[in-house]
Amino acid sequence: MTAWYTRFLIALRARHGSYAVGYCEEYFVDSLSVWQPRHQPVPQHTANMFRNTLLVSALAVAFTSTNALAQGGRGAPQGPTPPPTNPQALPVDRATAPYVRSTPPTNPMIQKIYEEGMQRSQVMTMAQTLLDSIGPRLTGSTDADRAQAYMLATYAKWGIPARIENYGTWNRWKNGAAFAELLFPRVRGLEVTAMGWSPGTKGKWVEGNVVVIPENVVTPELFAAWVPSAKGKFVLLNAPQLSCRQPAQWAEFGTVESRDRLRQEQGALTASFSQRVLAGGGPRAIQAKLKAAGVRGALTTNFSQYPGINKVFGSAAQEIPTVDVGCEDMGLLYRLATNNQGPKIRLMVDAEKGPERPVGNVIAEMKGSTLPNEYVVLSAHFDSFTGGSGATDNGTGSLTMIEAMRILRTVYPNPRRTIVIGHWNSEEQGLNGSKAYAEMHPEVIAGMQMLFNQDNGTGRISSIGPGPFVQAGAFLSRYMSEMPSSITQWVRLGGTAPFNGPGGTDNTTFVCFKAPGIGTGALGWDYSNTTWHTNRDTYDKIVPEDLRNNATFIAMLAYMASEDAQKLPRDLVPQGNMPDGSPRAWPACPGPTKSAAQSAR
Repeated sequence: MTAWYTRFLIALRARHGSYAVGYCEEYFVDSLSVWQPRHQPVPQHTANMFRNTLLVSALAVAFTSTNALAQGGRGAPQGPTPPPTNPQALPVDRATAPYVRSTPPTNPMIQKIYEEGMQRSQVMTMAQTLLDSIGPRLTGSTDADRAQAYMLATYAKWGIPARIENYGTWNRWKNGAAFAELLFPRVRGLEVTAMGWSPGTKGKWVEGNVVVIPENVVTPELFAAWVPSAKGKFVLLNAPQLSCRQPAQWAEFGTVESRDRLRQEQGALTASFSQRVLAGGGPRAIQAKLKAAGVRGALTTNFSQYPGINKVFGSAAQEIPTVDVGCEDMGLLYRLATNNQGPKIRLMVDAEKGPERPVGNVIAEMKGSTLPNEYVVLSAHFDSFTGGSGATDNGTGSLTMIEAMRILRTVYPNPRRTIVIGHWNSEEQGLNGSKAYAEMHPEVIAGMQMLFNQDNGTGRISSIGPGPFVQAGAFLSRYMSEMPSSITQWVRLGGTAPFNGPGGTDNTTFVCFKAPGIGTGALGWDYSNTTWHTNRDTYDKIVPEDLRNNATFIAMLAYMASEDAQKLPRDLVPQGNMPDGSPRAWPACPGPTKSAAQSAR
């Protein structure tokens, strides 16, 4: 570096600091690389011109950089962080939330719960073990076995009796990595993930051409005539996305004509693929027919609105190796196949699918000291799909309840009512675990004071509702009025509503039996597109502050419900009327699906 430039940097540092010097040094080096090829001397007149130009440019960069740094640029101290932009993430209007205290809590147990949950939390340590070391918890899988064993050991360490209650069977499955390569007409790695319960390739690579069910195969007869030609090949079972750009980009930049064209073409292609699969018997039955025909594997895709993010499901009905293919790669294979360019791939799925074996729920409980036959239940499904780690669906809901149980055991070891925690299995296949528990434990249904359920992502709990129970809202308001405002200021208390039937998540299982199952709602964090059943549902998506808050809130609710001198009445709001004016009946409460063979999923 020349002497004049060194003097310039010294002066610059004295006035604007080392960050501006760093910017100028980068500019100087980058500029030299353009102006002076390696080992080639620069003429004097060129050097003088370059020096003058660089001085002006470097000063401009320096002053620009200092402005940028003042606004939080690279390496600079950050200015005040603005509040969140989503209204649901802001504190409630206290005029409409009388349960938000204006003074500190006076209940000493509430204070103990707060200190244990917010100052001595263990939830992120448990999250790392459960989500990183154990991972996804597909029903029937060896990973689910490891997760349940971890919970039994954890409760044993805390001195809380726990057990596995088997209720049925499901296919055994050992998770494994999936690999794929395009071999022809060019070589390229392909992004694939094994679908849940997919058979493996027995440790071998399998090769074959990729084919699409022809567009004119729209009846069972036409499918039966076509499928022998797929022997030894891989079959695309889903329509590809014609564009893997996120919808927001199309909305921002796309003309009306281009967006209309894309919507129409995508809709037609998706409908056409659905008809072709239906001709093969539908998504479940087609698997057996493909296997009988000697098909090597099935290729699927489920784009989740962002590049690199797919939803990864699975079915125990899968009989040939079945993988989710990344959006761009699925489009590539489709275009090659439909343009008769002979795509050939090889695939290895290091998974193992086995016969049905026992499955069940992990149940732990702290026996009530005064009212052991009345119950407060902490509820969250424990199973997940396999694309990611099952972090926000429903690792965070489970961890909320686990940490709440730890807090209660630590500061409230002798509850007035029995406190039960249920880690439900097979929620993803139709609330099967919670339905089985309700069927097996009518005494809990009869004696339930309240059940609290969490199952919609990592965000801070921002709403809670009484469901169809007339007086539950007043009870919840009374409970929250004992808590610190730092927790309740975020929570919106909803109103009563008729019950539409079980579904969505596990508290509805218990509401169906007219037991007060309370659902909690959380801030979205773009849950539906980013993490729900996706290959990106991983530990890093957790918001630690929100998870600590949620566990502490649930522990306080459980304590208040356990200690309440009143039993919650089960008066229900009217169900309303049918369109013809007749009274709407209370929904039926179907039982669990107790085996994979019985499942329609």
